Amino acid sequence: MSDLLERLRGRGWRLTAQRRVVAEVLDGDHVHYTADEVHALAAERLPEISRATVYNTLGELVTLGEVIEVTTDGRAKRYDPNAHHAHQHLVCARCGTIRDVHPSGDPLSDLPAQERYGFAVSAVEVTYRGLCPDCAT
Repeated sequence: MSDLLERLRGRGWRLTAQRRVVAEVLDGDHVHYTADEVHALAAERLPEISRATVYNTLGELVTLGEVIEVTTDGRAKRYDPNAHHAHQHLVCARCGTIRDVHPSGDPLSDLPAQERYGFAVSAVEVTYRGLCPDCAT
């Protein structure tokens, strides 16, 4: 489970009712909602929440480094609350479902020195692609 709400409280981020409901929607494992999905789910809990408030809150969370924007194959941006837990993504090539995965090994050390071309590599993003069980059948 994501610890997003705890992290935000620890930062002293002002949790208005609108911000809290957005954070609650995002809190959890394998959460990768689009902004529209976040808005729809937030509106179930707080009907008066506006789409603009959801977009602004998501933007703030990304700027704070508490949520990661995930973009795959030109699809809508998705928001991942597991910003502080090292992981990669497994994406269904048909429906776009995204799952967090934790492969063994260190992808930074897997890139040989001669392939770094003098770069000081600080981060790696690996995306695994395939068909989810629903799409494979």
